[in-house]
Amino acid sequence: MHFIEPHYDWRLYYIASEDPHSPFYEREYSEFEFNNTVYNFYLHPQWDYFGSPTLFLKILFADYDKGYVIIEMIGEWNDAIENDIMTLKRDIIEPLMLEGINKFIIIGENVLNFHYSDDSYYEEWFDEVDDGWIALINFHDHVIREFEKIGVDHYFLMGGELEDIEWRTYMPQQFFRKVNDLVEKRLN
Repeated sequence: MHFIEPHYDWRLYYIASEDPHSPFYEREYSEFEFNNTVYNFYLHPQWDYFGSPTLFLKILFADYDKGYVIIEMIGEWNDAIENDIMTLKRDIIEPLMLEGINKFIIIGENVLNFHYSDDSYYEEWFDEVDDGWIALINFHDHVIREFEKIGVDHYFLMGGELEDIEWRTYMPQQFFRKVNDLVEKRLN
């Protein structure tokens, strides 16, 4: 897992540690010290720890004028033991929402498992985005089945064309437009 880096091609346009509105503002990174692990597998040091011992993320791009953020995740999403959704919601999502973000693109191709507990934080997040949305991109089928099993899929836009987007081929603004167009089709 230490070879899997967060997507870095968009660093020309956005770096979360240089964004004063980001929860990761002024965070310093090492290219050589591998400190974070998911179980006993080291992660690339560019992934951001946000309080979960098994789930890490990277804010790849944020546009506060248009109200959206693109987040890439890696690891095991574990609400049953670690209550990852609470930590994610309180420490990452809420600070972004205070800055005007109401559209969330969550890339999950490196999320290996999902262990559920209940849906209260998902419902809270969904209710607070008002006229925004939360889109899950490229999550594995078994992870989506787990979301569906507990019913949290009701709070997300996922599946269908959102599962096979070659998102790395887009610039961040193009990727947002692509996802936004797919979301608008579904909502209308």
